[in-house]
Formats: sequence, C-alpha cells, structure tokens
Amino acid sequence: METLELPTGEEVTPEDAFLFGGYPYRFVPREGEGFALSPLYWGGGDMDVPFPNREALVAEWGADGEARGPMSDEAWRAWVAEARADDRFGDEELDAVARELGIEERSLLGRLRDRLTR
Repeated sequence: METLELPTGEEVTPEDAFLFGGYPYRFVPREGEGFALSPLYWGGGDMDVPFPNREALVAEWGADGEARGPMSDEAWRAWVAEARADDRFGDEELDAVARELGIEERSLLGRLRDRLTR
C-alpha cells in the first residue's frame, strides 16, 4: 500500500483522513507522477487538489494554518461540531463526512439545541 509522509512527519495511507485547509482530506496516489488530496465529501473530481510531489505539498502545507495530520475520533467529533456552526458547511455534507469518518454524531434534536444556544 502506498503512503504519503505529511509535512508533520506522519505517514498516511489512502484510508487515513487528515485536515488540509481546514477540511478533511484523504491522500490519493496517482498513476505516474504525483498524488492528489481528495476532500471527504466533494472528492473524486474537480475538488481534488493535485500535487506533483511531496515538496509541493510541503510548500502549500506551510502556508496553511489549518492543516493537521490524522486525528482521534474525539478530535474529529469536535471538528464536525465546530463546522456545524459555520455557514460554509451544510448538515447533509457534515452528516456524510461524519459517516465517512466513522464517528457517532449527536441526534438532530441535540444539534438543534447546540445551534440555538450559540
């Protein structure tokens, strides 16, 4: 199985999710040269971010204050909860991301209560 060494020094496989640009991505090896980072919800198309090599990723990663390696389920739950308060993300998208990450989410009533108390 192919791996990618992130600028953090952590190695990821295509199954590992990590933050890039404040959004969960997976590493996608490409035939020939390079690789792509594919967003969990919008991936597999025009939203994939291609890189010719690791050096290009390092250059981009350093400019991004919202990049992290693989996170625990608890950290992903916290990310999803914070993203629910952000108008850039829809509930359908975040529900799909949570399923893809394999994390339990609060009930709809719990999420509504969270939104009303912020």
